[in-house]
Amino acid sequence: MMLRLLDSVYLRRQPLFFHFVLAPLIAPKHNESSYASANHNKARSVASTLQRFSTISSINHPSTPDSVRSAVSVGTPNSGTSLINVDQKMGSDNAPPGTPKAGDVTHGGNLEKSVGLPDGLKLLIGAGGIYGAFLYYGSLQEDVFRFVAPDGTKFTQAWFLQVLEALANVIIGYIGMQVTGATKGIPLRMFGISGAAQVSAKACTSLALANGLSFPVATLAKSGKMAPVMMGSLLLGGASYTAREYLQVAAIIGGTAIVSMGKKKGSGSTSSTLGVFYIVLSLVLDGVTAGFQKRLKTETAKVGVKPKPYDFMFWTNLFMCLTAIIIAGVLGEVTSGISYMTANPEILSQVVKFAICSAVGQSFIFYTIANFDPLVLSTVTTTRKIFSVLLSIFLKGHSLSVMGWSGIAMACGGILSELQDKMGTKKKKHSN
Repeated sequence: MMLRLLDSVYLRRQPLFFHFVLAPLIAPKHNESSYASANHNKARSVASTLQRFSTISSINHPSTPDSVRSAVSVGTPNSGTSLINVDQKMGSDNAPPGTPKAGDVTHGGNLEKSVGLPDGLKLLIGAGGIYGAFLYYGSLQEDVFRFVAPDGTKFTQAWFLQVLEALANVIIGYIGMQVTGATKGIPLRMFGISGAAQVSAKACTSLALANGLSFPVATLAKSGKMAPVMMGSLLLGGASYTAREYLQVAAIIGGTAIVSMGKKKGSGSTSSTLGVFYIVLSLVLDGVTAGFQKRLKTETAKVGVKPKPYDFMFWTNLFMCLTAIIIAGVLGEVTSGISYMTANPEILSQVVKFAICSAVGQSFIFYTIANFDPLVLSTVTTTRKIFSVLLSIFLKGHSLSVMGWSGIAMACGGILSELQDKMGTKKKKHSN
C-alpha cells in the first residue's frame, strides 16, 4: 500500500527520487547478514522494478524531448516494442553472451541498435551532393571545350583531360579505401578491361564536345545509352523488350535529333558531324562497358569476393588513368595539354575544378548507393541530366527554335518514362 502511494505521488514527477532515496531504503541491511541472505533477491527484484518504473516515468515526462521518447519507446503489449530487462541493462553478471547493453531497444523481439542520421537527411546529403557536384561538372566540361585562347586556339586534348579526371578519382578512391578497408583477392583483369572501355566512352564524349557538338545534344544523346545495350542483347543474347521500352529509346534518340536540327546552323556544321560520330561511338562503348561490368560482377562472385564501393572507385579509375596516359602519350596530348594550360591559366583552373567535381560526385554516388535502393540513385542521376540540359540552355546562351524545344520535351519525356517504368517494376517486385 505504501509503495502504491509513493508511486502515485512521486513516480511521474520526481523519477530521481527512486534512484537516490527509495531504492537505498529498501536495500538489505549489511549488518543483518542472515536477513540479507534470506531476502537479498527479493529486495533486488523490488529495486529493479522501481528503477524500471523510474525509467519509464522519466521517458514519458513532459520535459523529455520527442526524439528521446521515440528512440527509447515503451510500447503497449500490441506494439511489439519494449525496454530491455533492467537486470540486463545494468549489465548483470548472469546475462548470457550477446545480451543487449544499456540503451538498446527491442522491436518485435529483435534487437535494434541506435540509429544514425534520419533517412530524409541522408537523402538530402546524397542527392544534394550529386546534384551540386555534377551540375557544376557539366557546366565546367562545357566551358573547357568552348574556351578560346587569345590566339584563337581551343582545348582539344580530350584524352589528357581524362588522365586528370581519373587521377582525381584515384586519389579520393584510395583515401576512401584506406578508411573503409581494402578488399583482398579482387580479379584485377576484369577491372582493367572495364576501366579501359569506360574511359574510352568518356573520352569520346569529350571529343564530341571538342568537335562542335553542343552540350545539351551530347547529354540527351548519352541518356539514350539503352539503345546499344538493347541492340547488343537482341543480336547476341536473344533478349526481348516491350513496346514501351522501344518507344522510350525512340523518344530519346528522336528528341535528341530534333534538338540538333532545331539549333541555328553555323559555320561549324562539319565539326558537328564529327561530333555526332564521336557521341555515337561513345554510346557503343557504353554498351560494351555495361557488358564488361556484368562480367566483372560474375568474376568477383566466382572467387567469393565482394568489393566495397571505394574498391570499385579506386581500381576502375586506376586502369582508366593508365589507359588514358598511354593513349594521350601516343597522341602527344600530355605535352601539348600541359603547354596549353600553362599558357592559359584560366582553363587550368577550370580543368582542376572539373576533376575535383568528378571525384566528389562519385563519392556522393557511392554514399547514396550504400544508404538507398539503386532506384533512388537512378532517379537522382536521371533528373540531374535533365537539369544539366536546361541549365546549359539558359546559362550558356544556346538558341533553340520551337522545333528544338519540342525535341527537348520529347527526349525528356522518354527519360522520365524510362524512370517511371523502373519504379513500376520495383513496386511489382516488392508486392510479390
